[in-house]
Amino acid sequence: MWGTFKYRRETGLEQCPVFLRESSAVRRIFLTNMGFNPGSMERIYLPMEQLLKGTLFLGLLVGLGSGQALAQTDVAISGYGAFNQSTSGTTTIQKPSDQGGFLIEARHISNPLVGYEVTYAFNRANQAYATNPAQVCPAFGCTNSTASVQANAHEVTGDWVVSLRVLNLRPFALAGGGVLVNVPQGGTVTTIGCGVVIPLCSSGTTTAQTQTQAKAMFVYGAGVDWTVVPHLGVRFQYRGRVYKAPDLVTAFSSTDRFTRTAEPVLGVFLRF
Repeated sequence: MWGTFKYRRETGLEQCPVFLRESSAVRRIFLTNMGFNPGSMERIYLPMEQLLKGTLFLGLLVGLGSGQALAQTDVAISGYGAFNQSTSGTTTIQKPSDQGGFLIEARHISNPLVGYEVTYAFNRANQAYATNPAQVCPAFGCTNSTASVQANAHEVTGDWVVSLRVLNLRPFALAGGGVLVNVPQGGTVTTIGCGVVIPLCSSGTTTAQTQTQAKAMFVYGAGVDWTVVPHLGVRFQYRGRVYKAPDLVTAFSSTDRFTRTAEPVLGVFLRF
């Protein structure tokens, strides 16, 4: 059975036919959302504002339903460059080296607004430490220390993903959190000291005392999936991570500053 809906303007009565089956679940949701009895057989006079509201609501339902039909699950492996910021504290300057790494992702997209992924990433994370402020030796009573630490970084995150499919492209944005674990692989500390009488200076190098550190981090990013052939494509993305600088060597105090790593990423994905 069919219903006809009307709306009334202040200047007169105009008809706006909307043909929806009374037995349709969509019709019931449409009417309920506008505050009317879905089972009514009477003609209903709707203000334009309510008619537009209901139409937009119906469009949202259709869009989400279409997104559900296009749900996908994929895994991806990528390579990236990790470009790091330096930090400085009261007595310490810390300079991470820029490194390369790899990223593994498992992602599920339910609809354009609902998607999630878990990731694991690995890269070298060598750190250089120096006394702040640095002094120029030789000088009267000068002492400078530097440290070099070789380390690996392991990153595990869980991210929320929003996306939109356009032909064979799917642009996306993500945000999430996780943990960054820095594991030292060894290091050295070099100290240069000069006495009151120039040039009586000496330097010595010792093995650094290191420690593993885990830091909570915030992750954000955006990119695009390009489906080249069915079930296989290329993923371009940019990811950033924000966290507190790790304190890997006991000879220097922590800078206690937040730092950021920028990661341009290129990889391939396999869709199921």
